[in-house]
Amino acid sequence: LGYTDEQILEMFYPIEEITLKKGVATRTVSTALIGTKAFENIYSPKDKELIVKEGGRITKGALKRIQASNIRVIPMSKEEMIGRVTLKDVIDPETGEVVLEGNDEITTEVADRIVASKVSRLNLLLIDGITSLPSIRDTLIMDKVKSVDQALVEIYRKLRPGEPPTMADARALFEGLFFNPKRYDLSPVGRLKLNTRLGLDVPLSKRVLTDKDVIEIIRSLLNLRVGKGEVDDIDHLGNRRVRAVGELLENQFRIGLVRMERAIKEKMTLAELDESMPHDLINAKPVIAVIKEFFGSSQLSQFMDQTNPLSEITHKRRLSALGPGGLTRERAGFEVRDVHPTHYGRICPVETPEGPNIGLITSLATYARINDFGFIESPYRKLKKGKVTEDIEYLSAIEEQRYVIAQASAPIDSKGNLAEDTVSVRVGGDFKRAGREEIDYMDISPKQIVSVSAALIPFLENDDANRALMGSNMQRQAVPLLKTEAPIVGTGMESVAARDAGVMVTAKRSGVVESVDATRAVVKCDGGVDIYKFTKFYRSNQATCINQKPIVKVGQSVEKGQVIADGSATDLGELALGRNVLVAFMPWRGYNFEDAIIISERLVKKDTHTSIH
Repeated sequence: LGYTDEQILEMFYPIEEITLKKGVATRTVSTALIGTKAFENIYSPKDKELIVKEGGRITKGALKRIQASNIRVIPMSKEEMIGRVTLKDVIDPETGEVVLEGNDEITTEVADRIVASKVSRLNLLLIDGITSLPSIRDTLIMDKVKSVDQALVEIYRKLRPGEPPTMADARALFEGLFFNPKRYDLSPVGRLKLNTRLGLDVPLSKRVLTDKDVIEIIRSLLNLRVGKGEVDDIDHLGNRRVRAVGELLENQFRIGLVRMERAIKEKMTLAELDESMPHDLINAKPVIAVIKEFFGSSQLSQFMDQTNPLSEITHKRRLSALGPGGLTRERAGFEVRDVHPTHYGRICPVETPEGPNIGLITSLATYARINDFGFIESPYRKLKKGKVTEDIEYLSAIEEQRYVIAQASAPIDSKGNLAEDTVSVRVGGDFKRAGREEIDYMDISPKQIVSVSAALIPFLENDDANRALMGSNMQRQAVPLLKTEAPIVGTGMESVAARDAGVMVTAKRSGVVESVDATRAVVKCDGGVDIYKFTKFYRSNQATCINQKPIVKVGQSVEKGQVIADGSATDLGELALGRNVLVAFMPWRGYNFEDAIIISERLVKKDTHTSIH
């Protein structure tokens, strides 16, 4: 990268400046003094009070007192210099002779020569082996390469053994490997992750590595070695992103375009360019073939589950860790499948398959959304000095770590303030109690933790997690009945799930129903009429019956967004997957042993649970 040994040492080590005057060495007062011994008694210049006695260690407290006493430099013995490493060459100003080269250790003999000579300033590296390791310095001593050209040739030899290295080839290989945007692309997400991890401020448009990136990566690795910073958690949702259909299709499209480009270039070398037309050279078949292959045979291209409206909406909100560029069932361990603290409000901890795919296929939480970079965000209400505001902000898993977040169930008084002095909160994935003034955000709803399917289960918090998992999966298997009936005991999510599944007909504009029959409805509006045609006895992907039936009457006023016709498995605009039947928990002559149930003959005769499929 073109840095000298001196510049490299300066980047990775703190430097201590030593001043020499008439053979006496003094060192600048800085944090470098902590833990060192005082060469002589250090007194406060104001009241002559002893701060550190001769031979005593300088502690943090002593350093603060030294700085408070306006002491800028303290004496240093010749013995303290021995064993230290210089940053630059030490040159005798009188003779011009190099007393000691940069990155060399001061010996007793060299120390005597430095004190005896007219050298006035020394820059020494602070290498204590605890907070700063000698790794970089040792590497530079071992490294025989001293110029950029030599380094490039050495890298070329390592990467292309057996090929004779030329300077131009070596430079081209190195540049192409790290700094050529045509060779690779970090993407805006990659740049964002590098910036947040290394604390950089490089623009997102810079999508290749920079010199600063390389330096900060090395610094980060060295810091980890001495216990500074933390190793990344691969299961943290700040390090996992959703690749939506558009992105996967874009990658396939790029492959198709590259193939097409190759074919065009081949044709251009063979054809007579003067007489050729664009359509003679361009053949779009490679692109079409790639896209058809993606939708036809990709592991992630699935036949939509249309058993009922819930299965449809759940299938569209599914997240998978499998597929191209993902994991395989056999390779995935427990950690990947487990619920992580960052899943809170982003991925449902309940809804997941029971078999080998457990934890690999999950569902998006009720209020979660995916941002431009593919990270899942969850909404929170902003708090100001203990008062709940109406502002709602979406936070990603990385942003959330910095804040104190209260639960949605935290009591609020009539003025909108948190009622209790201390509240149960989440901080960086841990549950604690905090004062109301410390709280930054609070959850917007208790159901933001779970998915649509789990949010439809009444009194979910009282259920065993395993049975809730089975319940949320089994709701998707309910076939639409002849006679639908909304649940008496619901959660309020029934109408939302039915509306967002898109199985019902809703009014585009407000108006009055002019005519209605089994196949269509006509609504008179300010600017004319809206005609709504209903889907009648249509076969779904799973061979269940999709049939829309009107629920409005002639002359009835309808508002924009109001339900005009029910779809399959909906009742008056609410999701209706079953029937409200009376259940008795009791033994009956052993006929209901284990999983067996006894049903009334009346249920069969009245077509209570009859369906068309």
